[in-house]
Amino acid sequence: MSSPATIYGIGLGPGDPELMSVKAARLIASASVIAHFRKPGRPGNARTVVDGMLAPGVIEEALEYPVTTEIALEDPAYGDALRSFYDNCVRRLLRHVAEGRDVAVLCEGDPFLYGSFMHLHSRITGRAPVVVVPGISGMSGCWTASGVPITFGDDVLTVVPATLDEATLREKLQSIDALVVMKLGRNLPKVRRALQAAGLAERAIYVERGTMAGEKVLRLADKADDEAPYFSMILVHGRGRRP
Repeated sequence: MSSPATIYGIGLGPGDPELMSVKAARLIASASVIAHFRKPGRPGNARTVVDGMLAPGVIEEALEYPVTTEIALEDPAYGDALRSFYDNCVRRLLRHVAEGRDVAVLCEGDPFLYGSFMHLHSRITGRAPVVVVPGISGMSGCWTASGVPITFGDDVLTVVPATLDEATLREKLQSIDALVVMKLGRNLPKVRRALQAAGLAERAIYVERGTMAGEKVLRLADKADDEAPYFSMILVHGRGRRP
């Protein structure tokens, strides 16, 4: 790694360790400090992906979220808790930089695509050297797992977070060519209703843990329950121009 000490936001890709970039693997293997987000009491998916890759004696910083789904997104307490959390994370990482240690922050997918690292990046910039290593996105892993290209010809790809309220979801889905719905989890029932209202439910594909162990791909219409883990998405493939 470079000198002076640097904080690296490292994209791990969609979950399969073999889909990690050569640069990401090199930086992870040589890092003095490895930081990773996780829920309290859990190992964390990002840390699991790099198991066996870390240097002997590496310092680990587990960044444990204070809340995930316990408080509603629109509750001011949710934002207050996360702001304090990210501020504290940055203080912890900057202490390592001040002592001359490079820090690799593990990021599922791509660090700049709906990832927690972006909230650290905005706080670190101007205070310490920071480098972002892009990764294959989770959505790319999911549409590849589906076995069908997500877009054709002039299709416009729309990416929608499932955390939007149902009325906004319905509005966003009224005119799409190709679609990725992220952050599914407990939002699946309202997403299903929004897709039905937009006439897209029959085209929708549900992908769970794309590229990872336990991968599932099926038509949403064939999914009997509304259970969806964090690592799941819904796809609507485009039908654009083809030669």
